[in-house]
Amino acid sequence: MRIGRPRIASALLAAPIAIAGACTTAMQAAPGGPGEGTTMHGVPGQQVERTLNRRIVRDVSGRYLLFLPADYPSGRRWPLLLFLHGAGERGDDLDRVAVHGPPRIIREATAALPFIVVSPQVPDDRIWSVQFLDALLEEVMATHAVDADRIYLTGLSMGAYGAWHLAMEYPDRFAALVPISGGATITGACTLRHLPVWAFHGALDEVVPVSRTEELVARLRDCEGHVRYTRYEDVGHDAWTATYANPALYDWLLSHRRGLPGPRDE
Repeated sequence: MRIGRPRIASALLAAPIAIAGACTTAMQAAPGGPGEGTTMHGVPGQQVERTLNRRIVRDVSGRYLLFLPADYPSGRRWPLLLFLHGAGERGDDLDRVAVHGPPRIIREATAALPFIVVSPQVPDDRIWSVQFLDALLEEVMATHAVDADRIYLTGLSMGAYGAWHLAMEYPDRFAALVPISGGATITGACTLRHLPVWAFHGALDEVVPVSRTEELVARLRDCEGHVRYTRYEDVGHDAWTATYANPALYDWLLSHRRGLPGPRDE
């Protein structure tokens, strides 16, 4: 991919999202139907099997930066890059989201990113919500020319935790995952065996130990996942500056489509 100084025609935009609806509940009775002494909630004095069947629709809202390439839409659908920031960028000032990563590259015009870039913000003292991120993607896909088979996910530090968990919750949504200086619950890692992952971490990280990434990489390799791992030997927590400045990262992302992971990295 040729990267140079971009002509940015579109602005970074902030917009709220909202999903609203009704909540209905239906609980199935225990096998055999209710008998004497039974209730809708169980059988007094007994442990019984129940089935949950509940539809939940909740309101979600938030703010995010949206970048559209200079030649968008050009009569085609575009790849989308979802970027999740770290804990230090939380709050209600969207300028903080552009301190690192793709939104910084866009703000400083240091490279031309051929993606729709979506960079949401977490409020103070909160962590990433997979429900919010799912609703955000649905909103952007419904209102923009997004290629649903080329949605890429990346995050740094707290955002890498969010990216791992979002991918595990929706393993068939993304074309590739790039977590940097983060971690996750390793028991869910093999749900991503089909998803190309390129993980990054600094060996000298004193905020999130490098072992948090390496245990996930090991688990994915054990279940024959499509995982690549870069360990920076002389880098601490900030493994993202070098990573996002590397044109090879964006070439690697664009080489993948959902459901077509390609050969495994050695």
